[in-house]
Amino acid sequence: MPFEIGIMTFGELTEDPLTGRHPSPRQRVRDTIEQAQVADQVGLDVFGVGEHHRSDFVGSAPAILLAAAAERTERIRLTSSVTVLGSEDPVRVWEQFATIDLLSKGRAEIIAGRGSYTESFPLFGYDLRDYADLFREKLDLLLAIRERNPLTWRGRFRPPLVDADIAPRADGETIPIWVGVGGSPASAISTGRLGLPMALALLLGPMTLHQETVRLYRAAAAQAGHDAPALRVSINAHGYVGRTSRDARDTMYPYFAKGMMDNNHQRGAGYPLSRPVFDAQATPAAGLLVGSPQEVADKLLAYHELYGVTRAIVQMGFGGMPQKEHLAAIERLGTEVAPIVRDEVARRERSAA
Repeated sequence: MPFEIGIMTFGELTEDPLTGRHPSPRQRVRDTIEQAQVADQVGLDVFGVGEHHRSDFVGSAPAILLAAAAERTERIRLTSSVTVLGSEDPVRVWEQFATIDLLSKGRAEIIAGRGSYTESFPLFGYDLRDYADLFREKLDLLLAIRERNPLTWRGRFRPPLVDADIAPRADGETIPIWVGVGGSPASAISTGRLGLPMALALLLGPMTLHQETVRLYRAAAAQAGHDAPALRVSINAHGYVGRTSRDARDTMYPYFAKGMMDNNHQRGAGYPLSRPVFDAQATPAAGLLVGSPQEVADKLLAYHELYGVTRAIVQMGFGGMPQKEHLAAIERLGTEVAPIVRDEVARRERSAA
């Protein structure tokens, strides 16, 4: 199976720690579409926009940004990363992403997740005590919408649907639906039982952090009768591709540290990240995908061997990195890193056949 490489963004609005400049929402949304264009031009496979409902992000409506990206790209797949499904209406989610699928000629995907940021729940009138139940029920409805139309369905948190005509339909046969998992064993098991592809998020920590998560996922899938080895797993991690190892770390650190303090979880309660801790997270055994093109390629190949992942989505630019440096890293990821990884994964698969 070909190894796919992509990028994602949440469109955070963070003051530049080096210049003190603060990007406008208008500039950030335009930057986001330009990032999608460049990713498409350099041959990357996936472009994702995440969802946050706070004034320090512009990603409150990922479907709109992805629709704009659909009109400016030709080949790259367009995904949410993630759709906070528990506070969304699955009917509307389907309608939006099916429309993106039509605009893009079949390139839309959905990564559905519970969401580590919870501001959308009170915003849309949901009780956080129902957090887990909301996700389970709404994922069930979203999958049902994908499978059949018209649809009759009943649940706890919304009015029933009776012979509901939910349109438009996908441009092709279907729209891929992944489940975003941050490491919760219960989430991994339920995703495996459903036979859905799993998008693993790794913020900080050792590269081996999710070994048990993946084991539980594949075991649950096999027990439910799915072809567990064939199920797809992706790794979603922060990173930056520089000219050299030192260049990558020096460029990424001040912005990543600023984002961890200003944009990580609730404002005013960020995570202080020292340079030694950051450098430790950039070593071969840790999770960040930061370094020279060869270093990043080596780490992606290590993830492939460790977890059997067939996709990696890199969140670059976190913390308001200037667009020039961000685009340069996207270009290196597409033109220097991706060919190394794809060729080596293909070679491994031929050797194993």
